[in-house]
Amino acid sequence: MNNLNPMPIQKTETVAASEITRDTTPLRFITCGSVDDGKSTLIGRLLWDTKTVFDDQIEATSKNSGNDQLDLPDFANLLDGLQAEREQGITIDVAYRYFSTQKRSFIVADTPGHKQYTRNMATGASNADLAVLLVDARAGILEQTRRHATIVSLMGIRQIVLVANKIDLVDYQESSFNSAVTQFTNFAKEFNFQSITTIPVSAINGENVASQAQHKMPWYNGPTLLETLELATKPAASSVGFRLPVQRVCRPDESFRGYQGTVAGGAIKPGDSVTILPSGETANVKKIITFDLVRNAGVSGDAITLELDRQIDISRGDMITSHDAKPHVSDTFDAHLIVLSNKGLQTQKRYWLKTGSRRQHVFIDPKTSLNLETGEWEENDNLSVNTIADIQLKFEAVAIFDTYRQNRITGSFILIDPDTNETVAAGMINAVASHVVPFKNPDSETLTLFSLPQQLVEKFIKTDFYKENSIHIQSTEISEFEMKTLLKKQNKQRK
Repeated sequence: MNNLNPMPIQKTETVAASEITRDTTPLRFITCGSVDDGKSTLIGRLLWDTKTVFDDQIEATSKNSGNDQLDLPDFANLLDGLQAEREQGITIDVAYRYFSTQKRSFIVADTPGHKQYTRNMATGASNADLAVLLVDARAGILEQTRRHATIVSLMGIRQIVLVANKIDLVDYQESSFNSAVTQFTNFAKEFNFQSITTIPVSAINGENVASQAQHKMPWYNGPTLLETLELATKPAASSVGFRLPVQRVCRPDESFRGYQGTVAGGAIKPGDSVTILPSGETANVKKIITFDLVRNAGVSGDAITLELDRQIDISRGDMITSHDAKPHVSDTFDAHLIVLSNKGLQTQKRYWLKTGSRRQHVFIDPKTSLNLETGEWEENDNLSVNTIADIQLKFEAVAIFDTYRQNRITGSFILIDPDTNETVAAGMINAVASHVVPFKNPDSETLTLFSLPQQLVEKFIKTDFYKENSIHIQSTEISEFEMKTLLKKQNKQRK
């Protein structure tokens, strides 16, 4: 029971350093989990074992780890740099560290486990390719473990490494490890994780961190944490098309007008046709300019200036997109939301929504929220701090989004309180808001519910099938929870 859908682990052989094929693209990952599960200690030990700790860091780190016989520093202090963190022995802010091996390089974000710092954990997860989720082998899965696993799933992370830490404190018992694995896999069934690798670890002793510990755990024959990280895959790049949120219009003189921004997806080259949203105007790319030269292409992550073949009214907050692969444009979107403000959210209040360089007024219509104990989405309009909710965004003007699954940059947003300028929530777009459409055939007693986007309903009404059949269509806004409730009532009536 060592691994559930484990990443493919290949048998390695000792070869010369010059013969090793090195992946030059850094793997970005986070450590997360409940408080005191040993996240900072684990990463500190990983830095120590990969020999990426500098001498001045070793000297500045007090030797108070409780492992005096090993003459080792307090590994957590290699990550916890704030005075308050060292005094309390907790992680408050996200700590980023870079390290590398002969096979690849890594950027790790050590995130806090306390419930009140969930917002910092969500920030760290927003750019990660993989999540290392820690549990204390003595305590198993806790509420904050489930909360972090849910946030990881919502953030689009599909590779999970479940680390059962402090296995030495349960005398290396396999049963404790299996119990934690069973608890987590049962909870994570609804999540779309591509792989879950499970590893028993003693971070303080370095067992199964970078070296095997079969003498202590003969029942475990899986990979170490470092081996798993080295063989992890990076998610495929976004394939939704070219996206350039316009940050600035550059007009140094009357002969030049350029549109500047960072490419958020896809690629572009001179001669390509583009559409400007929300206006819908089209043009062709005349020239692509960077800070030092004219280029023949621009790709995701590049900061560029586009010159078009004709003059168009384009402003900061507009988006230049592929002509044949445009994002969604609507005034209503379905989204998941994580509440970050201690004051919670007010459903009748108008907030600022910011995505990229675009800022708009929006109202929030809560539908359901996640019960972390049961894993069920329940009807709830109380958006208190740390709530994970399914909501509907209602804009005063049209908004421009991809789904978060398609593009993390153009599918994410934050909410800002207009009175305090506080960031009160972060969210991910699921889809253009859909409607549940009940219709009944007059010759039948059966009521069928379809959940369809409004534009598809309008197309269906125009079809010959609709015209030739007696079908009654009624469009209404309804939550997924309400739809399930209606279906349950219908089933009871039939019985």
